Amino acid sequence: MEHDIGSKIKAARLEKKLTQEQVAEILGVSRQTISNWENEKSYPDIISVIKMSDCYEVSLDYLLKGEQKMKTYYDYLEESTNVVKSNTNRNKIITILSYLLIWAVAMIVFWFFTSGSDAMGYSLMFLWIILPVTTFVVSIVIGKNDFWEKGKWAFTLFFGVMYMLAEYGTFTMANNIAFDKLNAPDWGMIVVGAIISAIGMLIGSLFNKKRNTQKKQDI
Repeated sequence: MEHDIGSKIKAARLEKKLTQEQVAEILGVSRQTISNWENEKSYPDIISVIKMSDCYEVSLDYLLKGEQKMKTYYDYLEESTNVVKSNTNRNKIITILSYLLIWAVAMIVFWFFTSGSDAMGYSLMFLWIILPVTTFVVSIVIGKNDFWEKGKWAFTLFFGVMYMLAEYGTFTMANNIAFDKLNAPDWGMIVVGAIISAIGMLIGSLFNKKRNTQKKQDI
């Protein structure tokens, strides 16, 4: 008897006297997908394997342990895991770069495209609307996707520092130039930025926790 996952999940389904249509409905996939899995034209993801284990009342050991063709499936899982990791790393980079791009563009607009009272109004809009909203949204994305896991909370300090630099690089620096003096940065802005970020990450983390709980219930 060949120890391949296709024949195992088919045998387990027949043992439970379930049709492909019934299993497809339970797993939330098409009947053709079930057929492809059983004929090894494609492989099920690990979540689907866990669901089938529960549906067919067989152990994961039974479905996953074996020789020869099972090695192909393990290679598939490893490849899928690597793809997920690669996509996650890409999304992390995109998220942070998006924040930095908005931050940089806002600074450029302040210094090169505004003047006088316009610069003052833009500075206030940047500091109290654009940057807080950007920080809040990006922090939600980080929390919701659990980027960097526990290390994500260190980014609250990063966002706090960026918030302080934004204030110093616009409003304060403009005053320094106008009155020919040198004021120190407002360190309290770090706290403001960090709090905005922390609230966003907390909300994102709650979304992530709710999603994970739902997945466990589905399984």
